[in-house]
Amino acid sequence: MNPIRHSVCRWCYNSTPLEDLCIAARELDIPSIELVMPEDLPLLAKHGLTCAIISFPVGKTPDGTEVGRIEKAFNRLEHHDTLMEIYQPHLKAAAAAGAGQVICFSGNREGLSDEQGLENCAIGLRRLLPLAETLGLKLVMELLNSKVDHPDYQCDHSAWGVELCERLGSEHFGLLYDIYHMQIMEGDVIRTIRENHRWFAHYHTGGVPGRNEIDDTQELNYPAIMRTIAGTGYQGYVGQEFIPTHPDPLASLQQGVAICSV
Repeated sequence: MNPIRHSVCRWCYNSTPLEDLCIAARELDIPSIELVMPEDLPLLAKHGLTCAIISFPVGKTPDGTEVGRIEKAFNRLEHHDTLMEIYQPHLKAAAAAGAGQVICFSGNREGLSDEQGLENCAIGLRRLLPLAETLGLKLVMELLNSKVDHPDYQCDHSAWGVELCERLGSEHFGLLYDIYHMQIMEGDVIRTIRENHRWFAHYHTGGVPGRNEIDDTQELNYPAIMRTIAGTGYQGYVGQEFIPTHPDPLASLQQGVAICSV
């Protein structure tokens, strides 16, 4: 039996109506569609699907700054009050809909030192974690590359994210280890997973370079990576998060799932 549980990221198939994607997921034996909002979960449930990780909320601070997205989030003290205001109802809605994990971000450095960013993120997340614990949810911060796709993003190395996890010391906080992003930033994917998997609450795929198909057109050995993940005893989902280039995007998705079925 394949130990890898598969998921597909909604945004990679935005041109496909969500209900059509649900139907395709069922046909491909993919039990989860992720990075949707809590209000989308009844439709997923209608098709017997779950959501491995819920997307993020967005709101504006009193001065009009939009927060919650990748660029502006928990590493700034001045964002925390608004983040509490938008994440608290979002977490409650996610829990009520049956979700188990919700994504979050560090924000960009904008001149902030990595140490100060760690301290600020910990301060903000400690305000939110008691609610997550009460609701039985896990907040999951994504590791992203700042070299190609997200310039200046602070949570851009595994060591920084792991340090944040260790400071928080909570079962209700973890990392989204995006294999594509971390291959770009630091490589050494298999050893990193073996040494730090206790903090990795979710995984994403993507071909390097380009974030396209994860077949032999790119440099990562995904079957070996999946065997490593399975070998850690991981019980969560692996989200396919590549941008298809094939004329039939769902054919690429089917191929990706087959490659990762080890």
